[in-house]
Amino acid sequence: MASYETFAKIYDEVMDDSLYEDWLAFTQKRLPQSAQRILELACGTGVLSLLLAAKGYDVTGLDLSSEMVKLAKERGEAANSNAKFVEGDMLELSQETLFDAVTCYSDSLCYMADEEALAQVFEGVYLSLKETGTFIFDVHSISQIENGFKEYSYHYQTDDFAFLWESYPGEVDHSVEHFLTFFIQEEKEKFTRYDELHEERTYPIETYLTLLKQAGFKMIKTYADFTDQVPTQESKRWFFVCEK
Repeated sequence: MASYETFAKIYDEVMDDSLYEDWLAFTQKRLPQSAQRILELACGTGVLSLLLAAKGYDVTGLDLSSEMVKLAKERGEAANSNAKFVEGDMLELSQETLFDAVTCYSDSLCYMADEEALAQVFEGVYLSLKETGTFIFDVHSISQIENGFKEYSYHYQTDDFAFLWESYPGEVDHSVEHFLTFFIQEEKEKFTRYDELHEERTYPIETYLTLLKQAGFKMIKTYADFTDQVPTQESKRWFFVCEK
């Protein structure tokens, strides 16, 4: 799994801010009114966690990257937010605290190495939820992985850094490899190069449904691209709303 240690430094610069509002709206629309305590997996720099906290939820953001968690805490302190941020692995969720809802967005589950790891996350989430808890997540569609990232190239540059993103087909079905190159100014007129490889994969919707049911989830609904519509072959992002 990618560490995001370098990416964390410029993550907010290259991230599409409008997506956070979309995730917020999608979450609020699908959560029961009684939901109060939320665990956000792969919280990154904490933007969505803070938006949820501002709406009155008791939010805990968890991320594998210590750099991301550090930035999230700093952002939370600056906003005088009650949101909490912890470093942790979604493959090793603790059941010490139970939540009304668990979210995992930004295709973070596509970073799981295989179906076994994905099933492990689903099982951990199930155990982390209260009896009437809700699990909401999104993943890349097969179309996005195989067509949307085909020959994908993105370059972004400021006075302080340059960011190059190139994507290529992965070695297994429905997978992609993102090669990220950073040139970050760490001294005057001197840039240091960093390289990272991010590997993502997805599965047919039926595979996700099977693994979720095996974990214990009873009612599962699927949506496409932040809408109320069911997924199609052209959908870019699949959403799953699962009730314990």
